[in-house]
Amino acid sequence: MKLTDVLNYDLVQFGFSAADKKEALNKLTSMLVEKNIIASKENFLNALLAREAQSTTGVGENIAIPHAKSADFDKAMIVYAKSDEGVEWESFDGQPAKHIFMICAPDGGADEHLKALASLSQALMDADVKVGLDKATTKEDVEKVFADFVAKTEAPKEEKTAAPSGEKPYIIAVTACPTGIAHTFMAAEKIKETAKAMGLDVKVETNGQIGVENKLTKEDIERAAGIIVAADKKVEVARFDGRPTIMTKVADGINKPEELIQTILDGKAPIYKHDGAVDASEDSSANESIGRRAYKHLMEGVSNMLPFVVAGGILIALSFIWGINSFDPKDPSYNKVAEVLFYFGKISFSMMLPILAGFIGRSIADRPGFIVGMIGGILADPSILGLKSDLLAYTPSGFLGALVAGFLAGGIIQVLKISFSWMPRSLDGIKPIFLFPILGSLIMGLLMIFLINAPMASVMEGLKHFIESLNGSGKFILGFVVAAMMAIDMGGPINKAAYVTGTALLTSAGSAGSDVMAAVMIGGMVPPLAIAVSATINKNIWPKAQRSGALVNYVMGLSFITEGAIPFAASNPTRVIPPLFISSGIAGALSMTFGAVSKAPHGGIFAIAAGAVSNWPMYLLALVIGAVLGALLLIASLSFGKKIED
Repeated sequence: MKLTDVLNYDLVQFGFSAADKKEALNKLTSMLVEKNIIASKENFLNALLAREAQSTTGVGENIAIPHAKSADFDKAMIVYAKSDEGVEWESFDGQPAKHIFMICAPDGGADEHLKALASLSQALMDADVKVGLDKATTKEDVEKVFADFVAKTEAPKEEKTAAPSGEKPYIIAVTACPTGIAHTFMAAEKIKETAKAMGLDVKVETNGQIGVENKLTKEDIERAAGIIVAADKKVEVARFDGRPTIMTKVADGINKPEELIQTILDGKAPIYKHDGAVDASEDSSANESIGRRAYKHLMEGVSNMLPFVVAGGILIALSFIWGINSFDPKDPSYNKVAEVLFYFGKISFSMMLPILAGFIGRSIADRPGFIVGMIGGILADPSILGLKSDLLAYTPSGFLGALVAGFLAGGIIQVLKISFSWMPRSLDGIKPIFLFPILGSLIMGLLMIFLINAPMASVMEGLKHFIESLNGSGKFILGFVVAAMMAIDMGGPINKAAYVTGTALLTSAGSAGSDVMAAVMIGGMVPPLAIAVSATINKNIWPKAQRSGALVNYVMGLSFITEGAIPFAASNPTRVIPPLFISSGIAGALSMTFGAVSKAPHGGIFAIAAGAVSNWPMYLLALVIGAVLGALLLIASLSFGKKIED
């Protein structure tokens, strides 16, 4: 499939205008609804905005390539809008977007579609295409621009490395972005275009949505004067060991290719030292603080753990529909379906600790760290695998033990690397697959059994007893704090700290459930609901472009998806965030005061409907109070702000 097959020329818009990218995306998706291409814009618009939240799609040089996948589309298509004045897009180079190409990709789109979309990135780096688009005034002009481009260039093919001439320096690069649709190929084309303009030989490997293309060979690496790794996701870098290599973000490949190449030509690129384990792009983390790096490692564990927690928690919650003990064949309320749901949910939920520790270890020390971390996570609570022995007869340390085990796994592997650095390089291959896993697992086991579990278990038990001892104002304050934390940065480190705490206490409490988890969940549900209620009461407090999205937050809030509130908070944080964390805090405080307990770590209204939340009438009352209070505070805050501006 060619690029010209996915460009929809009938939807080309000239004289396009919008105050910012949110309004632009709203107008473009509304047009798709008007043309009966999609039934509703909400899903696709939210997907586009979520992609923008990761990083801007304004790639510079007056070009923006917003893109997202959605089940609303049967096949891929590209919508082009030309703005004479330009739209503020937070582009890499600070320039407004005058040429907007909105990529509409189907879920699970075929590789041929993705190749056509990738070729758009290449086309936009072509000088003739840029000139043609600047001059275009009709859809026929646009069609001719891309038809001419397709005629002179074919879809990306494996490049043949020219034989070493001994004259031109040879530069190689790897590009990759999280979605692998646009930025990956934009960076690749920019690096190639710049290198050729500087009189250099060049080859660029792309790690895109369709896989690795134009893969670098051993000959390429040995011949190259240096390597540029412009990537925002993990790529294979072990092969660059001992070579001048620049690790940077994909945006630099688009905006600073000449600077990167010149660094290599000047001999200033650092020599990459591969330690035999890590096989990922390192970005620029060497300059990050220890706290920031520790947080990133923690989030790697938490983000991989959450799907297991959510799946397990919801399945267990669903089993309660027939009765709180309906999974037990000995109970009068026994139901076979409930037993199946509970069994599978228990399996998923039991993987939480090993996955948390394993992925923290992997983030620090890659595959050897993963296996050693998994062992530590299992030993934090051996009962999850039914392990029994006198050696394992200790109080499980649970979540805190697994957390420590993850970081400990990374540290163990790092120590082992130093300890065996004397070995000849010819034996490097056996370290990560033989020495490190065996010795690391042994060391981890001994440390967990004889050193880590007891103190961590004591800390966990102490925290539980402290919370259980609270009553009255103590419960109210604790509920307010953890729920308010969920609304302060909505998905950021403060939010995650509160959620991790609630999940840890829920895991420790077992079938009894956790009142802190209930407060945490209600704290995450209130922000989107408050925004939705405020738009229902007084839609004028929100810009026109945000009003329809505000109502979608009813669904987001009830589903415990706090991130639905992020675009609204980001638009006016000083006037939106305080009302949200105050109302979330009040809801959480009421939840604790009412004695609501959650046996599920996620699910929102679905967990409540499944009977996973005790004292649910009062819990719902707390939720309504929080949502309405938040809405009223938002209306007051935003209306007051408008009066001041007027």
